[in-house]
Parts: sequence; structure tokens; C-alpha cells
Amino acid sequence: MDSPPPSRSWSIYTRREITQKYQILERVGSGAYADVYKARRLSDDLIVALKEIHDYQSAFREIEALQILNNSPNVVVLHEYFWSENEDSVLVLEFLRTDLAAVIREAKREWKGGMSVGEIKRWMVQILHGVDACHRSSIVHRDLKPSNLLVSDDGVLKLADFGQARILLEPGFATAIDNPQLDEQNNPNEASFFHPPEVISETDNQGQEGSRNQEMTKEEYFRELDKLKARGSLDEVDEETNVHDGNTSCLATCTASDIGDDPFESSYSYEAEGGDEICGPLTSCVGTRWFRAPELLYGSTIYGLEIDLWSVGCIFAELLSLEPLFPGTSDIDQLSRIFNVLGNLTEETWPDCVKLPDYKTISFSKVENPSGLEACLPNCSTDEILLVKKLVCYDPASRATAMELLHDKYFNEEPPPVPISELRIPSANSGQDEDSPGGWRDYKNMDSDSDFEDFGPVDVTTTGSGFSIRFP
Repeated sequence: MDSPPPSRSWSIYTRREITQKYQILERVGSGAYADVYKARRLSDDLIVALKEIHDYQSAFREIEALQILNNSPNVVVLHEYFWSENEDSVLVLEFLRTDLAAVIREAKREWKGGMSVGEIKRWMVQILHGVDACHRSSIVHRDLKPSNLLVSDDGVLKLADFGQARILLEPGFATAIDNPQLDEQNNPNEASFFHPPEVISETDNQGQEGSRNQEMTKEEYFRELDKLKARGSLDEVDEETNVHDGNTSCLATCTASDIGDDPFESSYSYEAEGGDEICGPLTSCVGTRWFRAPELLYGSTIYGLEIDLWSVGCIFAELLSLEPLFPGTSDIDQLSRIFNVLGNLTEETWPDCVKLPDYKTISFSKVENPSGLEACLPNCSTDEILLVKKLVCYDPASRATAMELLHDKYFNEEPPPVPISELRIPSANSGQDEDSPGGWRDYKNMDSDSDFEDFGPVDVTTTGSGFSIRFP
């Protein structure tokens, strides 16, 4: 992970335009790409969160997504933001003290019997409403996990940390970097491609949503995705700007930046089947590993809303069992855990899997007797397991949408979702991760790839353009 440039000041305490409006109370989170402070707005004593983002691309994406989702009740509110050429951007967000990860920890440690079915249903309904709002606006979040689902003291859950989000615009996926008219106040004489005013108030966000709220049916969506696949990678912007979307080493895309000692450097190059174009800062490295869809682990750069749906399935399973569904210690271990439960990824389970960039590069021995999701969720009802299966499945086109799930009978049968006011909220958040680059806090030790020693012997075969790795 790159260290920050020493010449730039990252302290918001010296920013007069901020300190004139906000009293900074304490830092509540810190990471490589962002610091979060609790603050008080001087005009009305409102407690807010000041998120100082050190990465230009992440700041841009988060601001744009939150502007579009400004009126969504299950998405964190962006009050205003500060942006200038020589300083990090600072987002003023509503302050939410805890998150769903803390709720799960509390339920596991302190609540006899864990969460009730009614509580689980209410959390899921709120998650699905937030995800549906994103997807209706063609926004793929790309990093859904319990620690990015913030919770208010009265039980309202809100999606947060949109630093990895991307927006789907006709005729395909693109960020607003491709749209120079994102902000009508842009100065056409400026060299930089995005130059918002230094301070944008929450009242200045009107009229943004209509131009992007391109709704389409599930069938129409996948038809458009097929057209994009025929044209090639969707991530030219990321390659041109050379900005990494994730802070992990993606073994599946042959990026070895986080491996201290290259185990193949004496005999093999880190060039996968297909050549150099699939290596480097590709967006298959987005999201947190435990919640990352298998197509991303195999290096896909052609994907869309469906990767969020896999993540939602993993979150739902964790609410049910109070344990992570696939707690991999590396990308390879992550795939191994998925295969041990669901069976191997084959053309029978998903015909298009052979098109994944690394499908033929990294292979596993056949799992003869996969355990199935039932073994991971032993105390769950048939309906609950079926709902997880609608999300945690290999073929992206088979994953149920958020709106389809909201209409599922599970949420309309007894026991009903409890009222939000009856949700149990931890009295104090515990286990805060000071290294979190995303929301206020994070899981630990799930984003750094381990070395190959964890997996025993591996078979390495040279190919015409690189190598193939087989794991027993």
C-alpha cells in the first residue's frame, strides 16, 4: 500500500472554511484513504461526520453517488462537501454511531438466542430498500458488508461508503468522469475534468437524479450487459487514470503488489493467460473479500449490479448464523471455501464462466461432496435458506434483484418484521478498526492476501503467455 505524499497536509483542523462552520470533536476512524471525525455544526449544534478522503477517485465517486441518492431514506445523507485543488475533499455526512457489524457482534456475545426472526427481517428489508435505491439509479455499490451499513440510535439502517461505487449510464457502465456536464457550475476553462465549487450545500443537489435514473427490467439490463461484454472491458477509465479501486492484491488478476516474495519470480512471469491487458489496476479488486462475488475473484471486469446481490446474500447468511458465510484468508482460500459449499464453478452451473479472465489460469480439484448452504445455516428454515440461495449462486443473471426479494413471501409471512423502534441497538460500538478505509469501522484481516504456504503444494504449469496454477 502506497504511503501518503509527505508534502500535502491532510489535517482538516487547518482548513478555515471548515472550522468556521464545524467544531471538530474527535477522530472516530482512520485508514489509508480516509479519516473520519465527529463534529458539531455551529449553526444548529447538529452532530455530523466529517470524512476527509485522501484519494481523488474515491472522493469523486462518493460525492456523485450520494448526490444522486440524496432523497433515499436508507442511504447516508451528504449534507455538503468541501473541495479544492490543493486539499483533500471533506464530506459532511450525517453521523450514525454504530453499524450492522456491531449489531451482529452484540447479538452473538450478549443476546441470548441471538436475533429474532422479526429483527432479521427488518434489517434485511432496510438493506434491500437501500440496495434497490442504488440499483434503480444504476449505481453499483461494490463494497456492501455489515460495517458499511450504518445504524442510527433509533434503528434506521443506511448504506454508506460509496468510494468504490460506479454508475451505469446508457449505453454502458461509466463514471461521471466521462460526463463533463455533471456539474453545471464547472468552469470550461479549467484543465481538470471535474472541478466542483469549494462548498456545495445540500440544497444545491436538486435536479441531479433525473438524468441518471435510467430504470430497466432485469431482462433488459442483462441484454445491455451482453452488448457490453461483446465490446470488451468496461474499465477503461480506471486503466487510463491508473487508480486502484481496491487496496488488496488480487491473485485472480495476477496483481502481485502485496506479495512480498514472488514465489515464481525465478522461473515464471506474473502474466496470466491472455496477456498484459488483464493485469494492473482493474476493478475486479473491488469490495471486501468475504463478500466478493466469485466472478470478481476470477478477474472479471465486465459486471454490474449483480455483484451487490451476492454481497447481500452473504450479509443475510451472517444475520441468520451470526458468523461470516465465507471468511477467506486470501482470494484463493475464498474461492476454495465457496466451492466447498456450492461445488465447483463449471459451465453447468454458469455457462459463461469460461469467459472469465482467470478461469483457465487457476483451477481447483473437483469437490466431490459440497456441503451446501444448509450445512452453513443448520438452524434456519427452508424459506430462509431458499432466500440465501436466490442470491448466493454462480450465474449472475439468476440472482434475485432487491425488489424481487422485497416481494418475497418470506417478508410477508409470520412472524412479520418488527417495527424499527423495536430493533436492539448496541449501547456502544466495540471492535473499531482504526485501519478502515471505508465507513466508520471495519472487519479486520479480511483484505490482505496470505502467501501460498497456507494451501500446501500447488501445481504450476507454463503456458504460451504465462502460467496456470492448480490448487489441490
